[in-house]
Amino acid sequence: MTNAPHDRPLLLIEDDSEILQLLSEFLQGEGYACEIADRGDLGLRKALETAYALVILDIMLPGMDGLSVLRALRRERDTPVILLTARGEDIDRINGLESGADDYLAKPFNPMELLARIRAILRRVDRTGKDGVTDSAHAPLILGPLSIDLNRHEALINDAPLSLTATELDLLCLMTRHQGELLTRKQLTQRILERPLSAYDRAIDMHVSNLRRKLGKASRQLQLTTVRGQGYILEAIP
Repeated sequence: MTNAPHDRPLLLIEDDSEILQLLSEFLQGEGYACEIADRGDLGLRKALETAYALVILDIMLPGMDGLSVLRALRRERDTPVILLTARGEDIDRINGLESGADDYLAKPFNPMELLARIRAILRRVDRTGKDGVTDSAHAPLILGPLSIDLNRHEALINDAPLSLTATELDLLCLMTRHQGELLTRKQLTQRILERPLSAYDRAIDMHVSNLRRKLGKASRQLQLTTVRGQGYILEAIP
């Protein structure tokens, strides 16, 4: 018998009734309570009214498209989101990650791959110890004007809260622990997204880009540098 792996339900927003039923049954079989919506506007309303553990969001939806749902959701909540995109639609994936999605899967996909992505994201949200953001045994992480409170899951710049997704916060935590060091795309993908880096996978690059933009708006003392063809370095500058 499968034990419930999370105390809050997942929300599936998908207009294909067959896919919706199959995913719902599969995830419930893995111990996840699921709620469903077959329209974008309905899904957004549900996502704003209830604190879901995670949202699985199709791009192509009636009533309101998935990217619009995601942008509206991000203005109010930091609920983790996995986007479902059409195979080959790279622009949807890029726009989705830029808009705050935590990860994406291209249709058709193996349900076990979706399950692996869900588990990885929820581990990032609930992580304890290692390079995560909830290790109460450690003092806050400090880098110039940046302070990461590991107990409250909060990043502050000059004492002002920085609005980050769970993925961005985990990424910032890891890079702050390794401040001034080069972290490769392969390392970041394995440590943060918990999967091997594959060809044409730009997810970690988009998360870094989003993080760089947010850091840049908050302070000029934090520099997230791209080392072309290798990876990224985070450091404080005078």
